[in-house]
Amino acid sequence: MSATSTGGGEPSRTLALLWGDPSAGPRRKGPGRSVTVEQVVAAALALADEHGLAAVTTRALAERVGISAMSVYTYVPGKPELLDLMVDAVYLAMTRPPWRSRSWRSRLTRVAEANRDLLRAHPWLTEVAALSRPPLGPGVMAKYEHELAAYDGTGLSEVDTDAALSYLLGFVQAHCRAAHDAARASTDSALSDADWWAANQPILERAFDPAAYPRAVRVGAAAGAAQGSAWDADRAWRFGLARTLDGLAALIDPGPAPRGG
Repeated sequence: MSATSTGGGEPSRTLALLWGDPSAGPRRKGPGRSVTVEQVVAAALALADEHGLAAVTTRALAERVGISAMSVYTYVPGKPELLDLMVDAVYLAMTRPPWRSRSWRSRLTRVAEANRDLLRAHPWLTEVAALSRPPLGPGVMAKYEHELAAYDGTGLSEVDTDAALSYLLGFVQAHCRAAHDAARASTDSALSDADWWAANQPILERAFDPAAYPRAVRVGAAAGAAQGSAWDADRAWRFGLARTLDGLAALIDPGPAPRGG
């Protein structure tokens, strides 16, 4: 099984699987089904959460649910369709409390935080969840409907509402991918960021010439002292989310037009 993002399978086949259409039944002859598609998807999610997306192989899935490797293909035709089912399943499981706050910034902050929590719980999602080709299943539709409702009362057009949601989710996805990569780098090297900088301090002091790189040395030293490393995920999240919402405020709460010609 191999795939890199959602939306890579045969559309009609994938949609039938996502919505439980009978036409999604097996095309290959073989033994009767002993488990369900939902059980196969749940096993794939468990493997991805425990060991990463690379662990989701036909053999591992078969062992997890107790069927033969070839039988896996009687449930899902391939990795592209399986990825769509996995992503839609985690979206469907998200909680969707009603939007009670009258503040659009508060509502959109909750949208961002909910998606950040989801990507933290399932880091592999940052590798495959394509904003341009989401799996159009019940989970995606429920998530989309709920998050669009957070923009009610903002005065945005339908097109701008969709763009504003994509803009917010794009920030969350990019941030979580960076945080995931940073955490993986620390794990793979067995060095914390602080240890890495300490180990490289002698050569850095020689390479970072204040005369040649005055801004880089000055700003880098100030940022490093403030956050204890070259990059701090929580600080970057707070700063980035605030600036993202500020950008949307230019559309939602525009100030008075400037005077003059």
